[in-house]
Amino acid sequence: MIKHEEIQRHTIAVLVDNESGVLARVIGLFSGRGYNIESLTVAEVDAKEKLSRITIVTSGTAMIVEQIKNQLRRLIPVHKVHDLTIEGPHVARELALVKVCSTGEKRVESLRIADIFRARAIDSTNESFVFEVVGATEKVDAFIKLMEPLGLADVSRTGVVAIARGPNPI
Repeated sequence: MIKHEEIQRHTIAVLVDNESGVLARVIGLFSGRGYNIESLTVAEVDAKEKLSRITIVTSGTAMIVEQIKNQLRRLIPVHKVHDLTIEGPHVARELALVKVCSTGEKRVESLRIADIFRARAIDSTNESFVFEVVGATEKVDAFIKLMEPLGLADVSRTGVVAIARGPNPI
């Protein structure tokens, strides 16, 4: 009988030089080997040192994720690679802007659900709301799913940002 390894979701934080072409090299590493990126965020985190942090969410067996991390470490502009999923407790959040177009009872219900999810109405017209919802990916997914029958019109998501808990930096 063939044993299949379990596919798990991993959040990987990568500290890189903030220079042209770095993101393309990281994405090329994934696409060239057939790995999927479920979420990708990148931003400068240290202007003085010119460093950016890339947070990647991907899925794979333990062996595949280990290959991804090793290949990321071999890229020249990469300074650090941390698999937050296995290295200890971490905090991960995502932000989404969710536009709902509705009137009457559906409009009222969208406000009720937003309140339950602690989403904020950041824009409002007579026919629509734009809600800002922040939380774990599963929370954002659940909010969006509940808005579908109420007139979900558009969604814009940041992707996952994550950081290790405790005093140690990446």
